[in-house]
Amino acid sequence: MSESAIGLALHTPEGRTFRFDPGALCLELLPTGGPGPLARYEVLDTPAGLLDWVAASRLAPPGLPLPPVGERDLAAVREVRDALHALTAAHAHAGGDAEGRAPGLPAAGLAVVNAAAAEPPLAVRLTASGQREWAPGASVAGLLSTIARDAIDLFTGPYAAAGRIRECGAHDCYLLFVDTSRPGRRRWCAMERCGNRHKVRSHRARTETEGEA
Repeated sequence: MSESAIGLALHTPEGRTFRFDPGALCLELLPTGGPGPLARYEVLDTPAGLLDWVAASRLAPPGLPLPPVGERDLAAVREVRDALHALTAAHAHAGGDAEGRAPGLPAAGLAVVNAAAAEPPLAVRLTASGQREWAPGASVAGLLSTIARDAIDLFTGPYAAAGRIRECGAHDCYLLFVDTSRPGRRRWCAMERCGNRHKVRSHRARTETEGEA
């Protein structure tokens, strides 16, 4: 998994912006849309949408020099994204065992992620000034391999991280994340979003109860 935790700027239906940190590079891909009801959030239907996501993600160093992105590339990214969503949701809803393994992972999703991971990933190199930069030859296939390998690390790596994959606790929010906090008690996609909404509802409920007493 990537070690950075910068998060993504997401927008509520009301137009407010909040910061969402899903805890891993692979999980940052999930809020970009998906099948069914998630299609209304789709941003990976244009090359600009993919490039904007790359720039906003925790990929480091920034400024990945991808060649021109075509429709086939976009379809491949969406396929991996949807497969990752199915696998991540399976972990979140099943809870996993002590080692974070979720039973019954969807076979189709596994095949897509494993095929992506089998390709050569993105590579970095050291510059003469001691900085990191992307090595030549970056491609969408390399990007997907890097994302898929990050997912495999998340689902199978040490510290039972997969056992901390969760869905936001709000009844109307389905964002998925891995809880990287030390106590492991994260419930919300973001405190400034669903956490605060829960606090407001709880406060109103207490006030109404006290008023009826």
